[in-house]
Amino acid sequence: MTIEVDMAVLGGGPGGYTAAIRASQLGKKVAIIEMGKLGGTCLHRGCIPSKALLRSAEVYHTVKEADQYGVSTSEVVLRYETVQQRKRQTVDGLYSGLQYLMRKHGIEVVQGKGRIIGPSIFSPRSGAVAVELENGEMETVVSTNLIIATGSRTRHLPGLEPDGRAILSSDEALELEELPGTLLIVGGGVIGVEWASMMNDFGVEVTMVEAAARLLPGEDADISTELERLLRKRGVRILTGVKLDASSRQYTEEGKLSISADTSDGPVLLEADKLLVSVGREANADQIGLENTDVQLNGGFIKVNAMLQTTEPHIYAIGDVIGGLQLAHVAAHEGIIAAEHVCGLKPAAFSATLVPRCVYSRPEIASVGLTEHEARQQGRNVRIGKIPFSALGKARVLGEQEGFVKVIADSQTKDVLGVHMIGPHATDLIAEAALAKVLEATPWEIGQTIHPHPTLSEALSEAALAVDGESFVI
Repeated sequence: MTIEVDMAVLGGGPGGYTAAIRASQLGKKVAIIEMGKLGGTCLHRGCIPSKALLRSAEVYHTVKEADQYGVSTSEVVLRYETVQQRKRQTVDGLYSGLQYLMRKHGIEVVQGKGRIIGPSIFSPRSGAVAVELENGEMETVVSTNLIIATGSRTRHLPGLEPDGRAILSSDEALELEELPGTLLIVGGGVIGVEWASMMNDFGVEVTMVEAAARLLPGEDADISTELERLLRKRGVRILTGVKLDASSRQYTEEGKLSISADTSDGPVLLEADKLLVSVGREANADQIGLENTDVQLNGGFIKVNAMLQTTEPHIYAIGDVIGGLQLAHVAAHEGIIAAEHVCGLKPAAFSATLVPRCVYSRPEIASVGLTEHEARQQGRNVRIGKIPFSALGKARVLGEQEGFVKVIADSQTKDVLGVHMIGPHATDLIAEAALAKVLEATPWEIGQTIHPHPTLSEALSEAALAVDGESFVI
């Protein structure tokens, strides 16, 4: 059977389904090929389920601290099976909504494993997709344009692959039926930090090891310093500049996993009930038939131009499979650019400096634009404004006054170069800073914008005013 459409999308994650919806809005006939469930990693094994667990951890922590708000709780009990049930309900609700959107926009969803084929009786050029359906039958999707949105998978460390016993990736960790007593997290990036914060709030004893000199090495150094201080204050053990010896891995008589590590203070032996490997993700660029095309790879990722076209111009690629910032909202934005370009529009090229980056730990972390180090590396003369959340009435009312907002501006052009936040609801507050970047706003313009009082949003306006020494709270 052959399905003919204007545009086919290989992969139904945030990038894929957003591209499909946008093309449908512009009058194209669209099909999505997805071998799993619509929504991809983000909905089923990443963003949404992990944030549902993080929310339960946050509520558990808040209830345990309720006495300081004048609320007496005689007994606080964590029922992890209910936590997992709520996570599944959250995912299922969003999945149902996504299926409705496909029907609303007339997008055909082909359930099966897709593989790109070369020129054939179906098409004179590569880009058609042969789909192995769940029942073993085959279908071919032929389109004028193809968007590859196959995403990524968890990266494994040699010798520390998930073993069904104690070594986990984030995929297995999401499905734990009960909490471990102790957890060793390998990797201090976004995923590692979120799991460390979550498990610590759930009462698990957490140790983090990171090969780099600090946690979140891609973020502003001031953010990393504050994060490490606050996590250590909560009892998380953090070891940076560490190299694990995977060959030393063994299980103790008590069933714990034991592994040795080289640190700046010498070798140490680490033990835990579970070990979570969170060292990034790798592209799903293999086994999708790229060898049948002239599409080129660069470091394992699909090579694209500013409009997300591969080296075969009628084939586009978006999201994690092309590398860069592996974030759901980046994939979605790239999907819009690719779909609009397919439809003959002239969308603005993607710019990484406009992308807000978020970490949903406690406290939350968010940023957009350049770090202070990056700005200085570019030869910029910078001015810094920094406001602690403790200076805000709303933060004190909430009882969440740790952290700060930092604004980095160019002293010559006056433009905002970067904004970095660590504190309550930072992942929501960063949107205003992202808009400021899009509009090429100056700190003065942010400061002149009236922010309601008392709110957490005042932190950004005061940090912007602080760039020129005009803050009203410090």
